[in-house]
Amino acid sequence: MNIPKEIRSVLKKIEENKFESYLVGGCVRDLLRGEEPLDWDIATNAKPEQIEKIFTKTFRDNKFGTVVVQLENKNPRLKEIEITPYRTESKYTDKRHPDQIRWAKTLKEDLKRRDFTINAMALGCPTSNGKSDLGVVDLFGGQDDLEDRIIRAVGSPNERFSEDALRLMRAVRLAIVLGENWKIEEKTLQAIKKNSRLLEIISKERIRDELMKIIMSPRGAQGIELLRELNLLKHIMPELEQGYGVEQNKHHIYGVYEHSLRSLEYACKKNFNKYVRLAALLHDIGKPKTKRGKGLDSTFYNHEIVGAKMAYQLLNCLKFPKKDIQKIVKLVRYHLFYYNVDEVGESSVRRLVRQVGLENMDELLQVRMCDRIGSGVPKAEPYKLRHLRYMIEKVSQDPISVTMLEIGGDDVMKILNIKPGPKVGQILDILFSYVLNEPEKNKKDLLKKEIEKLGKISEKELSSLAEKSRKERVQIMSKRDEMTKNKYWIT
Repeated sequence: MNIPKEIRSVLKKIEENKFESYLVGGCVRDLLRGEEPLDWDIATNAKPEQIEKIFTKTFRDNKFGTVVVQLENKNPRLKEIEITPYRTESKYTDKRHPDQIRWAKTLKEDLKRRDFTINAMALGCPTSNGKSDLGVVDLFGGQDDLEDRIIRAVGSPNERFSEDALRLMRAVRLAIVLGENWKIEEKTLQAIKKNSRLLEIISKERIRDELMKIIMSPRGAQGIELLRELNLLKHIMPELEQGYGVEQNKHHIYGVYEHSLRSLEYACKKNFNKYVRLAALLHDIGKPKTKRGKGLDSTFYNHEIVGAKMAYQLLNCLKFPKKDIQKIVKLVRYHLFYYNVDEVGESSVRRLVRQVGLENMDELLQVRMCDRIGSGVPKAEPYKLRHLRYMIEKVSQDPISVTMLEIGGDDVMKILNIKPGPKVGQILDILFSYVLNEPEKNKKDLLKKEIEKLGKISEKELSSLAEKSRKERVQIMSKRDEMTKNKYWIT
């Protein structure tokens, strides 16, 4: 087990001051699995004020007596180390926080209050004070459960879940994020089902954070399904569960709920961001409310509009940031955009870009890809989606026109003392060709000198130069369009 020297140093310093020190919780679990811990937690029989005397840079983190020791280290995982006194906890009247916290005398007292066996192990490190080897303290069979890939509550599952109801979701999250073939032990599983309603007591922010850890894992879709099987989903996303058992029409081979899961599954597989994952999961939540008719000919008119409103309410209830809500709702609202190569022109594409926002177009197309795979089709990005990408880039490119010049028609007329007429446009065309070939010359003082030169040549020569410039511009636009087509494999 690779324990950084900085962590060993902190443990050693506590023991040099005649106190016990152990690594505890998730970092021990990860070390035993051969994984690098995301953070490091230490438990000790020293009180908070005693810990603060041992280390120079510290601050109190919470009411549980946790002292954060700040280290000078470039590794973000080693900048702050949490040290918490052994503690015991009394009743949890609100199912969220202990009514009273007492400092414990022994490590055993501290470990027995923890949630799951794989998180209730401690690890002692070799120091100069007599410990010669690594020693795992495992009082509840955590190592066996780790080997067998089992999530098991410490002691009585009902008691553990009544202490902190968020543990109901945490059991699911651990079973999902720790990898394939992890299972929740039967008594623990039954206790989750029995106590699922306790989740309604938990703050929406805590539920949201736990939910996102599930959704952002590679097995996010399996996590959502496990939440449903354990009666938890209806307390988190009831709108999503309403799609369970709702059949679709001839255009879909899966029901609404399964389609949503398969869409999320593809988003996880492709490692799409949180916006796409949530939009993929929620894009059809409006279907149960808008379903009309039965069987293969049933319809779901305006489900994207209804779904966008439902997604807003759901995400707002879960206290998602407003910016996140706006983006996800927009993806849900416009996920059903229509596009066929020979039917939809540039004006329609421009309108879609205006509605969704150019910055959101990639994610909208990713949601469509998830929707397609979730519907059972074999190809996520067919030709017409690639063609749409090309069209989006085409209509979003800066236009190649004389307006890009640092000088305008008014300047031409003023410098040459002429009135509006074809000559003004011809000169601008020539100047634009001049700048296209040498962009660094798009400066007002240089262009003024060129205008003075052009004002002295004949109308015939000026007309010829302008025509040549226009042809050059057409060639450049054609070449740029061809490059954009090649980028998306468009013929």
